[in-house]
Amino acid sequence: MKKTKCLIVDDEPAAHYVLQNYIKQNPQLELVHQCYNGIEALNYLRSNSVDLMFLDIDMPEITGLELLATLPDPPTTILTTAYSEFALKSYDFGVFDYLLKPIFLPRFIKSVERFLASQKVETASDICSSFLVKVDGAMVEIDFQDVLFAQSYGNYVKIFCFKKIYVASITTSELESLLNTNNFMRIHKSYIVAIDKIKSFDKNNILIGEETIPIGITYKRALSDKLKSE
Repeated sequence: MKKTKCLIVDDEPAAHYVLQNYIKQNPQLELVHQCYNGIEALNYLRSNSVDLMFLDIDMPEITGLELLATLPDPPTTILTTAYSEFALKSYDFGVFDYLLKPIFLPRFIKSVERFLASQKVETASDICSSFLVKVDGAMVEIDFQDVLFAQSYGNYVKIFCFKKIYVASITTSELESLLNTNNFMRIHKSYIVAIDKIKSFDKNNILIGEETIPIGITYKRALSDKLKSE
């Protein structure tokens, strides 16, 4: 598997520590270099290429946006900053995403997953075959094909697979954004199911494996339309 080469550009060591830790937990990412100001980044990028740059805006000498304006062909960039007022202006520079500090892991994962899905560095099946969630403090990779359904569980989500149940540190909405919407669907405020794993259904419930799962009133029409199209 070809890894995505990442560069961190930030004048704060604490920001480097957070991003370095997040990148390390993702097997599809590789941190190849770290810069502490825009001049260092400019010099590095003159002779090196990266796939993804995590770039702070407010830095001494030249700002992150000034760096982007200087580079003739900047890498795909995710801005990282504590100042939300730069958000709208930043998209004039063609940035991929904008992460507001403090950066929390679920938001980082969502941004990176969107980036990976947009790239053509691997076959479509490789890109979309799995997703990452945090379980017991560690990142776990789960194959889409192994998932039966997911259930809200307080501040966590239980992900039911063929051989194991994972209790992931993520919200149901965040998990929904990671899953392939062609085969996964929210059928209740507390449940997301794999459409191809449904054994049977009636107007109030579906059966997946040995589990009977309720269908929420607001989701009945959409689910019925989806199952008819399958």
